[in-house]
Amino acid sequence: MSTIAPVLNVTTVSSTASQRKKMTITDFRRKKERAEPITMLTAYDYPTALAEDQAGIDSILVGDSLGMVVLGYANTLPVTMEDMLHHCKAVARAAKSAFLIGDMPFMSYQASTEEAVRNAGRFLQEAGMDAVKLEGGRERLEAVRAIVSAGIPVMGHIGLTPQSINQLGGFRAQGKTASSAKRLLEDALLLEEAGCFGLVLESIPAKLAGLISRKISISTIGIGAGVGCDGQVLVSHDILGLFDRFTPKFVKKYADLHSEMQRAFTGYIEDVQIRQFPAQEHSVEMDDAEWQALQQELDRTEQA
Repeated sequence: MSTIAPVLNVTTVSSTASQRKKMTITDFRRKKERAEPITMLTAYDYPTALAEDQAGIDSILVGDSLGMVVLGYANTLPVTMEDMLHHCKAVARAAKSAFLIGDMPFMSYQASTEEAVRNAGRFLQEAGMDAVKLEGGRERLEAVRAIVSAGIPVMGHIGLTPQSINQLGGFRAQGKTASSAKRLLEDALLLEEAGCFGLVLESIPAKLAGLISRKISISTIGIGAGVGCDGQVLVSHDILGLFDRFTPKFVKKYADLHSEMQRAFTGYIEDVQIRQFPAQEHSVEMDDAEWQALQQELDRTEQA
């Protein structure tokens, strides 16, 4: 029984995941009404998205955070539309039940409303996303309204907005003063009115995030914003311990895969160096009669 049980458990999880209905923006609203927490993680590739979808995640964000955790940039600013579409396509091929959100990269929606709509449409038309996310408050209302009017669901993002780090003075928590907190609350209400189906609240005081969540009817997804939000999102590389440069204060690590990868790579290098790998079980064998025939053919060729 002990050897069979793990297989049955995996089969049960996979079967349950395959039977899940596709998450929609209606489900976001229902979960908020029922006070059921919404679960969200980032993914940037097929195997990660597949594992998250099979685990039962509600929503997957293909974040422009891939610029840092996958592509090695210092921040998210260098990420392009082509980068985002490439990774969104991989995620969409894997995740069939989770609600998929593509992150609009820097300068894909700021220059003009027309360009914002066109780029947002590419996430759905070319990359298989269900919605897009963009950063900013009152300054993004025109873009949000236009994208929503085109039939594209939009998730807003306020608080610490990484694409504005040069303006914010770095990766710093926002909304810690009465005036800045009031402005964030106003932005949340304006984005709801503009048509956003949800808001990411990043690195703001937990009390403020709870207040915003109560004041608006759309779902709030917190990242470093406390337990009072309607849902939570984290970068998958952070919770897996895959991003070794730094770990934000608000992250809970559920694994340390960077160390495990180093251990595996070191073991491989050592095995190759001492010729312990590949062993016989890793090698392709040739029938003895065929080997003898080859040797005889080579001998005849050499004698000719």
